[in-house]
Amino acid sequence: MTQALYNKWRPQKWDEIVGQQHVVQTLRNAVIGNRVSHAYLFAGPRGTGKTTAARLLAKAVNCLNEDPATRPCNECAHCLAVNEDRFLDLIEIDAASNTSVEDVRDLRDKINFTPNQGTYKVYIIDEVHMLSPQAFNALLKTLEEPPAHAIFILATTEMHKIPATVLSRCQRHEFRRVPVDAIVGQLEHIVEAEKLTTEPEALTLIARQSAGGMRDAISLLDQMASTGKEITLGLTQTVLGTATSQTVIELVEAVLDRQPAAGMNAIHTALDSGTDPRVLARQVVDYLRALLLVQLGNVSQVDLAADSRAQAERHAKAFSSSDVLRMIKIFNNAATDLRGGWQPALPLEMALAEVVEAPKTLFQSDWPAAAIKTPEKVTAEKPAAMLPAQKEAKKNGSVTEPTESRPEVKALDEKMAEIPVNTAAKEAEKPLEGISHVTLEQLTKAWKQIRALIKPQSPSLDGLLNSGRLLEVKNGVLVIGYATEILRSKVDTPEQNEITCKAILDVCGFNLSVKYVVTDAKQSTPRDVKADGMVAAALKKGGEIVDIQE
Repeated sequence: MTQALYNKWRPQKWDEIVGQQHVVQTLRNAVIGNRVSHAYLFAGPRGTGKTTAARLLAKAVNCLNEDPATRPCNECAHCLAVNEDRFLDLIEIDAASNTSVEDVRDLRDKINFTPNQGTYKVYIIDEVHMLSPQAFNALLKTLEEPPAHAIFILATTEMHKIPATVLSRCQRHEFRRVPVDAIVGQLEHIVEAEKLTTEPEALTLIARQSAGGMRDAISLLDQMASTGKEITLGLTQTVLGTATSQTVIELVEAVLDRQPAAGMNAIHTALDSGTDPRVLARQVVDYLRALLLVQLGNVSQVDLAADSRAQAERHAKAFSSSDVLRMIKIFNNAATDLRGGWQPALPLEMALAEVVEAPKTLFQSDWPAAAIKTPEKVTAEKPAAMLPAQKEAKKNGSVTEPTESRPEVKALDEKMAEIPVNTAAKEAEKPLEGISHVTLEQLTKAWKQIRALIKPQSPSLDGLLNSGRLLEVKNGVLVIGYATEILRSKVDTPEQNEITCKAILDVCGFNLSVKYVVTDAKQSTPRDVKADGMVAAALKKGGEIVDIQE
């Protein structure tokens, strides 16, 4: 029987491990300095070298070579025994099939026996997170005070499932996904040694499909080699069920042009050729991530072919950052959506429909066409005199200045009324004098998008905005209410106001200012309730909607 490539090319020395230098260096230094711990936890994605590193450590601590720097030497009797799976003091346990407390107790009873061949007994427990809570409890005492001749190495892909009591007793090492370039380099080395004929683009596609797992990449290469043909890009795409990069670009182009029919054609052409819908969705997410990296100024981190890179830079300029973020979320959901079991293409089709239609609904039909562009600053005339009670109410933030006392707003109302419907698009290109018209309902619809844009810049500001209530929009000012003065004072700073206003402008196209007040309101005004009506006024005073009659 032919040996699988991933077994044949399993690293036998420290230098052969790819992409985990931070772990390798620590373990080598521990062996050289005779500072090997009694318990280790290796955590990370599958196929990144956890079990391989554990076997190398077991081989190094039992190596007979006199020079610690050369261990493991792969020449002594103990190293050769480990390589040939006949070293009695290396015990590998699959926790997925040995989960019970009895299994751990049996291990604990045998651990006190001295090593048969080597200096140390090394126990490698793979997928340790599969142990039952009772089994973990039985393992605790042994991990805390093991015999001097015993070393435990626990390996897991889900470190969050390991009890804290176990974590505190182990030296932790986190394995990372292997970069695409490093995987391609190793595959090229294997291809040359195995005398295979491949195209460079095919190896790059295999590396990307492996999602950072070296073992998966070598297994995919083995699968390609089994076809007995030259490993070309086309053959790789056919076997792996992936779409061409041109399909993804056509799909994104259809979204940009608001052409859902063209997008559907691109999807179904790819699916008819054998592409898996979820794989296609992941490819779209990868491409959209590249657009986001370009927009953030990280072009060097974009992993695309030369022709696709040029298209990505063009698309990055055509879409806003908020649009790219929204599309990434939608297509990422399609990649993991299992609801389309009887119709596998359904999640992808729904994702396309959502990204094509949602912007049109949100930014064209909801917003007044003539109010899309507004001046940066508004110069208002001096308002009419106010009564003492009005001044006090305004000072406390409980009311806003009446429209009648703002001549420029009244003038704007008159001007807006005179704009013919068929010239609204032309007028949208001209800056208007005054404050743009925007309703609370429109801001409420876009609020999640606005906060999503703010969160990467200032998570604390996003949290504070989440604690507030959108009360009203009047005279170009968005009023947000808070339950306490402490919350209001924390959010009301010049820097945070600038971030919030810019996010509103980027998402909605409106240049609003923001005002924060202390209010008794327990909930925001619903979308279908007029902001200046009695219900809205009652909500601001602390009222609460408990039932809605249709």
